[in-house]
Amino acid sequence: MKARLIKRFEDEIVVLERELTQELPKEIQRARELGDLRENAEYAAAKERQRFVEARVSMLRMRVSQIQLMNLDRIPRDKAGFGSKLTLREGDREIVYELVMPEDADPERGLVSVASPIGRALVGREEGDEVVAPTPGGQRRFEILRLTTIHDDDQ
Repeated sequence: MKARLIKRFEDEIVVLERELTQELPKEIQRARELGDLRENAEYAAAKERQRFVEARVSMLRMRVSQIQLMNLDRIPRDKAGFGSKLTLREGDREIVYELVMPEDADPERGLVSVASPIGRALVGREEGDEVVAPTPGGQRRFEILRLTTIHDDDQ
């Protein structure tokens, strides 16, 4: 899991650095050629994207460093925690969630923050547990069908 997370972040860093060093300079140059930079929306947008990409690369590098230093022994082997994948039943449907750090959350892709209401409700739970998660849209009820922890994933 640790290696997979690091690889995912490093792959994103490679893509973003290519954008920073190859694509954005070309966009900025094209926008400069359009004239007055004070009223040049293309230039402003390219510079804004450049700042965003630089910040994202910095955050990803920090995240890689933090993950490399992470003590996996503190994460339970038989209960949901950071890095766990859970197959849940909610009503008639099955959902797969992976518990991640807040800045990596993307609920549309099944990446749920350990700090979110659903993440907090799942942390410390085991296969077979029934879980009620208070969410802004009302309470959601899950049954944990399968649990794979960060330790299982590394084997």
